[in-house]
Amino acid sequence: MDLFETLEKQQILKDVFLLRGFVAPLENAILADMATVIQRAPFIKMTTPGGLKMSVMTTSCGNLGWISDKNGYRYSAQDPSSSKPWPEMPASFKEVAQQAASAVGFEHFEPDTCLINRYQTGAKMGLHQDKDELDFDQPIVSVSLGIPAVFQMGGHARNGKVLKLTLYHGDVLVWGGESRLRFHGVMPVESCSHPALGEYRINLTFRKAG
Repeated sequence: MDLFETLEKQQILKDVFLLRGFVAPLENAILADMATVIQRAPFIKMTTPGGLKMSVMTTSCGNLGWISDKNGYRYSAQDPSSSKPWPEMPASFKEVAQQAASAVGFEHFEPDTCLINRYQTGAKMGLHQDKDELDFDQPIVSVSLGIPAVFQMGGHARNGKVLKLTLYHGDVLVWGGESRLRFHGVMPVESCSHPALGEYRINLTFRKAG
């Protein structure tokens, strides 16, 4: 039996799916591999093109990593803090991303980047679209680890109606197709603690960027 078969799946909106506890079968491997990635490419606080410091800390793994500075939002093959290539995407990361995409009908997902965002109390992510990628036919797979957070899924305009979802450790959200360019974000994270990750929420976002 597939390890992921019995886990809960909910369709939230058209082409938007929530997989509760989906990470469980690979949790130990993912946490260990994530620690290795972070050791090789430590978290940094990016600056927006407007000069503001983001409230989340970020790093990446895979062929490309997402970066932000005065020159704009984009993908780069190098970690800007070290000028070295990003760490290779661990097999456990790729497996959970592909299994989650396949579970909701997005077959043959081939992520080439994983953005790792670390949230602490008060950190947030404003409503935005993921549109720095070259191929919008591929879905986005978002893995939640650590303390809970309220995720916002909006429409195709910034001022559209917003659906709020509380995401917990091990949950995976997948969206693509007609919903690929929906605005989305994370509300300020409230103080809490998780046995494995302490007072942090970590989000792994998988995309096909190149």
